[in-house]
Amino acid sequence: MSTIKKVKLGSEGLVVPNIGLGCMGMSKIAGMDIYGKADEKQAIATIHRSLELGGNFLDTADLYGPLENERLVAKAIRRNRESYIIATKFGYEIDDNEQLTWKFNGKKDYVKKAVERSLKNLGTDFIDLYYLHRLDPNTPIEETVGAMADLVKEGKVGYIGLSEVSSNTIKRAHKIHPLTAVQTEYSLFERTVEEAGILKTLEDLGIGFVAYSPLSRGFFNGEIKSPEDFADDDFRKAIPRFQGENFYKNIELLKEIERLAEAKQITASQLAIAWVASKGYLPIPGTKRVKYVEENIAGAGIELSKEELERLDNIVPLGTSTGDRYDAANMMGIDQ
Repeated sequence: MSTIKKVKLGSEGLVVPNIGLGCMGMSKIAGMDIYGKADEKQAIATIHRSLELGGNFLDTADLYGPLENERLVAKAIRRNRESYIIATKFGYEIDDNEQLTWKFNGKKDYVKKAVERSLKNLGTDFIDLYYLHRLDPNTPIEETVGAMADLVKEGKVGYIGLSEVSSNTIKRAHKIHPLTAVQTEYSLFERTVEEAGILKTLEDLGIGFVAYSPLSRGFFNGEIKSPEDFADDDFRKAIPRFQGENFYKNIELLKEIERLAEAKQITASQLAIAWVASKGYLPIPGTKRVKYVEENIAGAGIELSKEELERLDNIVPLGTSTGDRYDAANMMGIDQ
C-alpha cells in the first residue's frame, strides 16, 4: 500500500488523499465518448488499482452517462464501499426516462429526487460529498443549499459542495450550510478561479478547493500534436483552447513545461499535478487506464522547489490567455 498523503478538505472534518480520481471519462455523456472510447472492465481495474495505491477518493456525477458512470462506480466498489470516499454531483436535469433535458435544476424537490436516484445507482445509503454541479439561475442558491443541508441532517450526505460558482454564490451558500468544497477547472492553463479572487474567498471561509482537469483535459500528456488528432466525436474539438491559434500557442508553452519536467526526470503531467498539489489544492485528474492512475498518484507526491514553481509561473504567468475552457454555450452555464 502506498504512503499517499492525507489532507483535510475544507474545515468540516472530511479527510481525503491529496489526489482524487475523476471518473467522467469512464462513460459516455449523452452518447458521446469523452477522451476516446471507454471500456468498463479497464475502468473498474483503474478504480481498484487507485485504491491499492491509497487513492480512494472517487469523483463522479449523475450527468456522466447520464447515470451510467455512477452505476459503473457501484460495480467497482461493491462489497467494499467502506474503503472509498465517494463524491457525486447533481444539477443537470435528468428526466424520468433517464434523458438529459440540458436544463439546470436546483429546486428543493429535484434535490431530493436526484439524491435518491444517485444513492440507488451507486448502491449505497450514503454519499460522502454531494455537489451542486451547476448553479440553477432560476432558483435561489439558498433554496438549493437548504435542501442539501436537509440531506446532511437525514444522514444521506456527509458533506456538501458547489461546482463552477462565483464568490458571491459561495458566500450566500456558506451562510445556509457550511460548504466543504468548491470544484472548478484549474490547471497551469486555466487559472480564472485565481484571477477572479475565488480562491481567496475559499481560503477566507475555510472551504477546500478541488481542481478538476488539472492536466488541461489531457493537454499535458503530450499525445495531442494538432487539432486534427481528435476523433470526430471528441468533445474537445469544440473547446477554444484546442482550436487554431490557441492550440499552437499552447503547444509552445507545453514544450517549455516538458523541458522542466525532463530535467526533473518526471512527466509533464506529473509536473502539472505536483503544481496544483503544491498550492494546497486537491487535483482530481481523470483517467480510465491503470498506467495513468499510477503516474498521476506518483505526481501528487512530488515536491517542487521554490525555483521550480517560479519557473512555471514564468512560463505561464497568471493572466496568460490559453483559450476558454468550454465552448460558448457551456460557458453560459458557469456562474461568474
